Amino acid sequence: MFGVGTLFERAAFWEFLKLCGSRFMLTDLPYFATAEKYFDIGVIDMVLRLCAATVIGMIIGLNRDVNGKPTGMRTLALVSLGAAVVSVVAVHFQDLIDHPDALSRVVQGLLQGVLTGIGFIGAGVIMRQPKSMTVSGLTTAATVWITAALGIACALAAWHIVIIATVLALFVLIVLKPVERMLVRLISDKDAARD
Repeated sequence: MFGVGTLFERAAFWEFLKLCGSRFMLTDLPYFATAEKYFDIGVIDMVLRLCAATVIGMIIGLNRDVNGKPTGMRTLALVSLGAAVVSVVAVHFQDLIDHPDALSRVVQGLLQGVLTGIGFIGAGVIMRQPKSMTVSGLTTAATVWITAALGIACALAAWHIVIIATVLALFVLIVLKPVERMLVRLISDKDAARD
């Protein structure tokens, strides 16, 4: 039976349903589209994907700027745009669409390479203080990583994922910060009372 795990399995699953005479309109759902719909993009679509990646990076970077962190709006906009550019360039070859195995390897290599490389940028903002045994900058490093991932998602037109992940990232960065402080204070007070 056909799986629905990868983009190419989904395309094969759609073709199978068409052969069976199914009345399902799975092409209306973005994750059941054919490879051509995702990767054979025009100039306007490409510009919109890159702009979306830039705006997403700017939105997340604004939070970092407001909190006085080392990476801000411009940095994260460039991280997201860079990841999107690499993604669009990697999958936007005319003959690549006709070879799903090659396209699959390109997308896998793209994800692996971009996210590993971005990890090194994120590592640059992590500071370890040996005397106080503390580490700072981990949230900023994670923000750099998620911004690159969102740039890739924009380039691949995974709009549902982009919207949900952006909302979740902003929720974690904005809403959970005071909640975390309150919980740490509560737990610290209970531990101090026991001692």
